[in-house]
Amino acid sequence: MALFRYLQFNTQQWASLRAQTPLTLSEADLEKLRGINESLSLTEVTEIYLPLSRLLNLYVVASQAEEAVIDTFLGSPVTKTPYVIGIAGSVAVGKSTTARVLQALLARWPNHPRVDLVTTDGFLYPNRVLMERGLMERKGFPESYDLRRLVQFLADIKSGIPLVQAPVYSHQSYDIVPDSHQEVKSPDIVIVEGLNVLQTTASKQSSAAHIFVSDFFDFSIYVDADEEAIEAWYVARFLKLRETRFRDESSYFHRYAALTDEEARQTARQIWRDINGRNLRENILPTKDRACLILEKAPDHSVRSVQLRKI
Repeated sequence: MALFRYLQFNTQQWASLRAQTPLTLSEADLEKLRGINESLSLTEVTEIYLPLSRLLNLYVVASQAEEAVIDTFLGSPVTKTPYVIGIAGSVAVGKSTTARVLQALLARWPNHPRVDLVTTDGFLYPNRVLMERGLMERKGFPESYDLRRLVQFLADIKSGIPLVQAPVYSHQSYDIVPDSHQEVKSPDIVIVEGLNVLQTTASKQSSAAHIFVSDFFDFSIYVDADEEAIEAWYVARFLKLRETRFRDESSYFHRYAALTDEEARQTARQIWRDINGRNLRENILPTKDRACLILEKAPDHSVRSVQLRKI
């Protein structure tokens, strides 16, 4: 059933929709945007992300025009409501890179130069709270997030409040950074990237009206791949981090730095099996068909097809 709700494009078909959209990123720009162990190329940016940025530009401009019509009808001063894009997907699937590339491309369009990127990691409960609630082994699962705070943040964004603050998360300390905030100032677009941003399952944190994070999205993207491929990417990333960030004694995962290659692989696979893979199957993947657009990746991390929802 879900298949018929989407228009299917292979890479060549999707690339043709770029029209005359210019490539505004250089190889140096792209090097800063790539994730760990990802081989995103300028060719893929041209074929996949430029058409997507063009589509989003058309949506944003149309949204801005609609707001102007409403303001004219009401006789009100022109208001500025940010366009909110949600990006969902598994750990290690590349959604963070997708978010960074889109942020860079969209900020180069003259209609919406101010593009902020917010990750939902900052809305995780602090480790202290997670330990008190017995949730450290379920970090990243829906119940590990302060959903009320995240919903309020998005409500403030959509209300046009000129300065909104988001908490900051450190992957080095694996915890919320105390007394630190990301400031979101009068953006044209806000990209919200996270594991469970498309979920609608009611929880104890939900209000009586069941307001969900995705209710605030104007457009949503799901980054997809076969689980076997995602697990392989996760293991490869774990091995890379063992050689880099984990060697820092301040890292929460410093204890893994001394593992042998085989021990590191076994540890990564166990973490995937017990936490990340389970979260994918139980909470993340079931939300895929709620996305406006699905980027399906091949085992080499390249996007092999695009699905655009039509109904």
